Amino acid sequence: MKVIIINGPNLNLLGVRQPEIYGHETFDGFLESLRKSYPDIQLDYFQSNSEGELIDKLQSVGFSYEGIILNPAGYSHTSVALADCVAAISTPVVEVHISNIYAREEFRRHSYISPYCKAVISGLGLMGYESALRFLIG
Repeated sequence: MKVIIINGPNLNLLGVRQPEIYGHETFDGFLESLRKSYPDIQLDYFQSNSEGELIDKLQSVGFSYEGIILNPAGYSHTSVALADCVAAISTPVVEVHISNIYAREEFRRHSYISPYCKAVISGLGLMGYESALRFLIG
């Protein structure tokens, strides 16, 4: 099974960016342990701060992978283009947010992406990615 994790803007700073919200662990360290826990899954990873690069990646994997775990980060609340892309692809997408977006600022409580996803996981920290993976592999 092929699954890809796609992270949006500023998530390259995990471990140093607002650790009181996002924790102290880097995504690279977390991804390494996740891959060790699921050795039978081809678990690919992509991160970009650019909306267009995220759309390009979703389009390139959105018909050939069995699952996509997407943390659109700030683009969740602003990007109709990213939502249109998720709606256009056939691979199931699980939207993940590290923090509980419903307990934060009002503008973060709406996601343009969510209506096109199979599930949304919010507020479980990095473990939300593992929950999404478990959901996708059934």
